[in-house]
Amino acid sequence: MRLLWIVLFALCAPLAEAQSFKIATLAPEGSTWLREMRAAADEVKQRTEGRVEFRYYPGGVMGDDATVMRKIRLGQLQGGALTGSELSLVYPDAVVYGLPFLFENHTQVSAVRREVDPLLKAGIRDKGFEVLSISGVGFAYMMSSKPLQSIEHLRAGKVWIPSNDRISERTFSSGGVSPIPLPLSDVFTSLQTGMIDIVGNTPAGAIALQWHTRIKHLFDAPLAYVVGFVVLDKRAFGRLSTADQAIVLEAFGTASDRIDAENQRADESAMAALRGEGIEFFTPDSTELARWREVGLSVRTGMVERGELSASMVDAVVSRVGAATP
Repeated sequence: MRLLWIVLFALCAPLAEAQSFKIATLAPEGSTWLREMRAAADEVKQRTEGRVEFRYYPGGVMGDDATVMRKIRLGQLQGGALTGSELSLVYPDAVVYGLPFLFENHTQVSAVRREVDPLLKAGIRDKGFEVLSISGVGFAYMMSSKPLQSIEHLRAGKVWIPSNDRISERTFSSGGVSPIPLPLSDVFTSLQTGMIDIVGNTPAGAIALQWHTRIKHLFDAPLAYVVGFVVLDKRAFGRLSTADQAIVLEAFGTASDRIDAENQRADESAMAALRGEGIEFFTPDSTELARWREVGLSVRTGMVERGELSASMVDAVVSRVGAATP
């Protein structure tokens, strides 16, 4: 009998120790992001011999970012793929990569992220979330159904911004625009009806959401760099052994690198596709671009003065952009 109990305990113990994490995302089935995150989960499960598992809930079935955050706090989910805007409610500096007209190219982004990603992860960890990955979505550009070549054109337009996106609101307000906040799901219909006529998105995102069928012009200077975060509740992550934590972070970090590379390729292809669709690209001259960069500087300065971003984090990003600029 004693031997039987020992055998039963040995069989059941691994099951009792297994940790399963439920992760919600707006990313749809078939997306590059979900494919790579599942590859990371498979690697973790294999390397931990089944002790750690991840289950994904894609396509927004668990609700928007705000709903996902609430469900994490209630313990209904352990994590989610979130935008910087939502994370900024608990850690304001999470939106720092989205500052307007800051980056010109991926060389600058790479130089900044090597140094600043760890700072963001540490800051978010202090607020109760472990960051498994920070993935670059790409550069967002302004796109319009009407010519968009100057700040004056922008002021004459009907500009969409995502709901609860503080940086976008600050950006366009600084440019003398009263933007129209809408959830992502309402943008296509609003373009059709003319409620809005200027939007911002990555080229690949615009194609995926079919916005490109309603736009005719693209302002060919990056508006902002977009990233996504995968976070876990720190208490849930803390239930893992130190060794298993290291495996999780390594697997998801490697997957994030693959996503960065794939998204960069996808956006380059999407830009070519937009040109092929007959969308007109306008590249501003140095004088016009300087006007937009002044708007960006005004946004940065104002957000620091209001305590919406820390001066140290903004300085960390801006100084590294400068160092990477020829």
